[in-house]
Order: sequence, then structure tokens, then C-alpha cells
Amino acid sequence: MPTKGLIAVFTGNGKGKTTSSLGLAFRALGHGHKVCVIQFIKGSWKYGELEAAKCFSDLLDFHVMGRGFTWKSDDLEEDKKLARDAWEFAKTVIAENKYAMVILDELTYLPHYKMIDEEEILSVLKKKPAELHVVITGRYASDKLIAIADLVTEMKDVKHPYQNGVKAQKGFEF
Repeated sequence: MPTKGLIAVFTGNGKGKTTSSLGLAFRALGHGHKVCVIQFIKGSWKYGELEAAKCFSDLLDFHVMGRGFTWKSDDLEEDKKLARDAWEFAKTVIAENKYAMVILDELTYLPHYKMIDEEEILSVLKKKPAELHVVITGRYASDKLIAIADLVTEMKDVKHPYQNGVKAQKGFEF
């Protein structure tokens, strides 16, 4: 049975956007489907997802293409260049159509911070291969992105352990 490639968006201020996208990735991997994860903002610090990805090296390609959290940047121009390079890479990955799923982690920040033109992103998504699933994460999903998506989930920040002085913990937040 042919697959209808979906566009899924996980957005909002609450935690769990990347985690939700990775849940979809692991589901696809469990069925032997190839997955590509492209992270636009996260830097090179060590976190559990990268370690777990090594277990699926034959089916999962994981690309960390940013320098860290842009809003704390010491060189915004370098961040913009890396974002543009990552987007060019993502466009190529989508066009090559060798994966069942492509996750564009933190893509929503690029048009929000004026690093990439949103109309270009929307155009690429509208022309994606028909069977390819594309998952997009990040705060600030625009109305236009939400309109073309098949699935949109907004994470709402209700309660967070940080509010009680609990810092990020290995194995839970990273």
C-alpha cells in the first residue's frame, strides 16, 4: 500500500517537541524505514539522542548543524551562515528522496529569526516527494506552516521542574 507522506509540526513553548519527533523516528526505524534528522540550532554538546542514534547507524542519519542556542550567540552572522548551509543540505536531502522520514528539528526558528525566508521553506515543503514524511519542530510555527501541515501539536508549558530549582538532568532533558 503506498504511503501518503505527511507534514507534522510540533510547536509551542512547552518541552517535548524534539522528543516527540524522535518518537516518530524510532517508530519508523522499528519498521525498517530510513530516517534523517537535521538539527538546525543545537550545538555539539553531548546529549542522549546522539548516543542512541549510533545504535541505528544503518537506518538513521543524524546531522547536528548548528552551534547552539542562537539567542545566546556570540556570532549571529556565523549562526545565520550555518542555518543557511543546513537549509541547503535539508533541501538536498528532501529532493533526493532516500528516506521515509526527514526531521527538521528547530526549523521554525530560522524564519522567526529571519535567517531563512519562510516562503522558500513552504515552497520546498509543498513540492516534497509525495511519500516522504517531514517532521518540523520548534517554537513560533507560523500560521502558513500550520496551514500546510497534516498534523500540528502545540506543546503547552504547564509546569516545569526548573521552576522548583531542578536543573536539566542527563537522561531526561538531554
